[in-house]
Amino acid sequence: MAISTYKVFLMHKAAAAEAWAKLIDIKEFPDLGGEPEMLETTTLSDNMQTYIPGIQSLDGLSFTANYDLTEFKKLKALEGKQEQYAVWFGGTGDPPNVTPTGEKGKFSFTGELSVYPVGGGVNEVVDMNITIAPSTPIKFEDDAA
Repeated sequence: MAISTYKVFLMHKAAAAEAWAKLIDIKEFPDLGGEPEMLETTTLSDNMQTYIPGIQSLDGLSFTANYDLTEFKKLKALEGKQEQYAVWFGGTGDPPNVTPTGEKGKFSFTGELSVYPVGGGVNEVVDMNITIAPSTPIKFEDDAA
């Protein structure tokens, strides 16, 4: 069954914290994985190239959010630090009281965050880009299991 992007959350767990908390409301989130490199195994006896999967490729994880000075300062304070982050699918409640639950999947990783305002044009909302450079593989957790 398909799910909607409604109630997808960028989560943060500070080093001293025991619980996850929503970091910021996001407008877009990136792929949470990537294709593995293809390692060629073709021999001179093969009539077609053959491969085995190698290391999975993953770029920096870019998220888009509405620019807000208070939120921007909070994110700037996290720059240069290795922290725990996650993307959770699923929540309860209705705006403005939506609570992240991750009941439809949790994808967690450690990484270093950077943030900057993005350009805009006439009659547009000012956004900011949050990029997290992952330093660990993305781990999938399934609370429904």
